[in-house]
Amino acid sequence: MIFVILSQKSNLSKKIDKILIMNELYSLEKRDKKEKRLSSDGSFTLYSSEFDECYHSLKDGALAESLKKHIEIAFEIQADKKSLNILDICFGLGYNTLATLFFIRAKGLDKRVNIISPEFDEKLVSSLKDFPYPKEFDEFEEIIKSISQSGLYQDKTKSIKVIFDDARVALRNIKNKIDIVYQDPFSPKKNPLLWTREYFETIYKISSDDMIMTTYSVATAVRLGMWESGFFVYEYQQDNLRKGTIASKKELEGFKMVDMELKLKRNPQAKSLRDRDFLES
Repeated sequence: MIFVILSQKSNLSKKIDKILIMNELYSLEKRDKKEKRLSSDGSFTLYSSEFDECYHSLKDGALAESLKKHIEIAFEIQADKKSLNILDICFGLGYNTLATLFFIRAKGLDKRVNIISPEFDEKLVSSLKDFPYPKEFDEFEEIIKSISQSGLYQDKTKSIKVIFDDARVALRNIKNKIDIVYQDPFSPKKNPLLWTREYFETIYKISSDDMIMTTYSVATAVRLGMWESGFFVYEYQQDNLRKGTIASKKELEGFKMVDMELKLKRNPQAKSLRDRDFLES
């Protein structure tokens, strides 16, 4: 299975970057300004000055958030699949990707995973070989080093490819149908174009018929965007962590479905996020 990797920024990507910078959604001046932060489970994350947010929840814990809000629930639902195409939005510190590998090895799962992850901060990825990851990732030192150097790693059971580009551009070049989406960019308030109805419509188009999407966001605007794009929307909670959302192309058993029609009746003013709200000059 082959994914397309954009080694250089396309004209479209440059145009999008320019628009976002003009609309103050991106800030090149602040991009390199990051601070290491210790989260509640003892794992480190970073604070981004550009987005004025940490890459992970300090309260839930960086590693715990990845495992509990994304990997464990996704693999529970997709347990019967031997091969999985996973879209990790966005790569960032790589926790979701590395936690996926950790979970597969810890559980002794017989699965092949093909992970593709857009990330526009190439400098961040190149620095990850020196990041203080939790001990659970010690066995992936060579993988981390390879990704830091080239954005790539591949062996018989796993393929990891980081696309160094804007996520909205990167999605247009994905050819394989996606089975799992870790919807994990910065929050809708800070990075809204990765939470709009148009964005979720693109996700829907590139996904397999039984695809599922996990995210930490429970915002009504986000869930509306998913629902309006054709997804069933579910709420879930793992252990003592905060609630999360699952979106699926088909109905799921054993999960609490969110009645979006009822939510709209109760709150007629509720709206999904739209591209036009952020890209109009």
